[in-house]
Amino acid sequence: MSKNWFVIHARSGYEAKVKIAIEEAVTREGIEDLVEEILIPTEQVVELKGGKKKETERKFFPGYMLIKMELTEPSWLLVKNTNNVIGFIGGSSGKPSPITQREVDRIFTRVQEGADKPKPKVAFQPGEEVLVVDGPFNEFNGTVESVNYEKSLLTVEVLIFGRTTAVELEFSQVEKT
Repeated sequence: MSKNWFVIHARSGYEAKVKIAIEEAVTREGIEDLVEEILIPTEQVVELKGGKKKETERKFFPGYMLIKMELTEPSWLLVKNTNNVIGFIGGSSGKPSPITQREVDRIFTRVQEGADKPKPKVAFQPGEEVLVVDGPFNEFNGTVESVNYEKSLLTVEVLIFGRTTAVELEFSQVEKT
């Protein structure tokens, strides 16, 4: 038999503990040849805390993880009986079905993009009020006119000397009010 990717549903917030528990159980049971890889799909995000940029990881699918394994009775039971595992996604309760290679490729592409260029943790919308927290317009309020997620830039209308002026700011230079 060949190894396929399956989706495991775990309690949200326990994905890392489940991954470690499965890896330890696989070693303990001596079935390393059946389980190849466990992946918790994440991306890097940038948030502003205390005026400083901080990169953190965010899960794409909280409560879900991928496992590449050969589906046998021992491997299925090992995963299914791990603490904080709710079950497999897809197929029937006794026989889960793997996800397609296209779905796997899409997830891996998204993980790679998230690692290459971190996304902002906060999403901005045109019309939102923001406070400039860095740069020459520090402590000015403004309204978001446009958002460029590719370059992490905002065009913000700021009131300067009684006139509104469009200024281009990085995501890290503003916060929502």
